[in-house]
Amino acid sequence: MELLDLKKETVRKDLGITEDFGRIHTSIDFGNVNYWFDEDRQDNDGVQLQESERLSIDLEKLKDFVGLFSEDARFYYGHDATKIGSLGFLKASRSIFGQHRIVTKPIQKVRHDLTLEEIPLNTRITRTDSRGTFVYLPKCNFDVEISVDAMRLLDTYDTFCLLSSDADFVRLLHFLKGRDKKTILIKGGRILHTLKDSANLVINAQDIKKYITIKKQKPDQNGQALADRKLVSTSRTIQKGP
Repeated sequence: MELLDLKKETVRKDLGITEDFGRIHTSIDFGNVNYWFDEDRQDNDGVQLQESERLSIDLEKLKDFVGLFSEDARFYYGHDATKIGSLGFLKASRSIFGQHRIVTKPIQKVRHDLTLEEIPLNTRITRTDSRGTFVYLPKCNFDVEISVDAMRLLDTYDTFCLLSSDADFVRLLHFLKGRDKKTILIKGGRILHTLKDSANLVINAQDIKKYITIKKQKPDQNGQALADRKLVSTSRTIQKGP
């Protein structure tokens, strides 16, 4: 057995991906996936991270990982044309995953009204009007694009694998199971039970971080990504209610 075949067999066994899953198509909702390890304080070997360190998803490792069990993988990510770093990331992702395996669109800026508790966490430029103090948060959902591709490519796979924790995909997973497709969900953190119960196999992000992450130094504005994540989470809770 060649080394690559051995690695494929080992990873699939480790994750519980058996042969009866057949041909697997993978969709990566990277805007969601990108936050999975923000709060991790240990590296892949269980060693405590330094205050100046963080875990970051490496695109080449991510591509190699999904290639161990997928016949095809597509990468969905929003870009900000006003930021050089965002365009550079998009160029790198196209080089790694392939020009025709990347689905992108411009990020939209959505108003979020700050509560008194959120103001100390905020690192963005604040604005004030008659409704109160607010910031603009980036938002770019790909549930429609991923769902359309999943249905359009229905005849090319036996199992649909989704890297996301977004509950908006519940209906898609139900649709696919109704078309005799198996589904695999790779998710980070806590998710709604309706999403978890919709999949044939659920894999926790912590079980794959050794395959897809690297240790990096935090940028100068190291609190921004986490603060944004907390603000978005709070906004969703407010919108959905208790």
